[in-house]
Amino acid sequence: MKALLGTKIGMTQIISEDGKAVPVTLIKAGPVTVTQVKSVEADGYNAVQVGFDEGKNLSKAVAGHVKASTTTPKHIREFRVDTLPEEMTVGNTIDVTAFQIGDLVSATGTSKGKGFAGTIKRHNFERHKKSHGGKGNVRKPGSIGSMYPQKVFKGKRMAGRMGHDQVTVKNLVVTYIDIENNLIGLRGAVPGPKKGLIVIGGKA
Repeated sequence: MKALLGTKIGMTQIISEDGKAVPVTLIKAGPVTVTQVKSVEADGYNAVQVGFDEGKNLSKAVAGHVKASTTTPKHIREFRVDTLPEEMTVGNTIDVTAFQIGDLVSATGTSKGKGFAGTIKRHNFERHKKSHGGKGNVRKPGSIGSMYPQKVFKGKRMAGRMGHDQVTVKNLVVTYIDIENNLIGLRGAVPGPKKGLIVIGGKA
């Protein structure tokens, strides 16, 4: 099963065989421990639940749930699969050896929070003209609706909280693997800040 949890280290670049500089995001991925295996017969669908990192002060419910895996994970995620991998049992570990250079994977993380942002930064609106009676209100959104139906429709693009959303980037190419240090390099940018949790998934 090609699925891992990791923490983002940052971006760098490596030189490919043809001499080109390739932008790479390094992720310290795994190893993860299988905490639960779900099946169609017992749970209605096939899935593998894994835990990552060392957690502190686990609740009794979580501690009891992961007791069989003899781990105390900080993060627990579940990956649905079409068919359960052979010999996949609670307590098994998955590391970067599950991937190969050239694999296409998806990376999911929480984007950086930008706080309260205006329409220009949040939605790429244009500013108003600075001359001819603008009164200096060049970054205000302007009118937000007409007389009828005397309300603002849901989904209207306005100022508000920006960032800190779950973002998934698909079709990232695995360009670097370091088995000894549990490192994996994905070509391109991965959402989230440094030390942020990244969920890596690929086709089996």
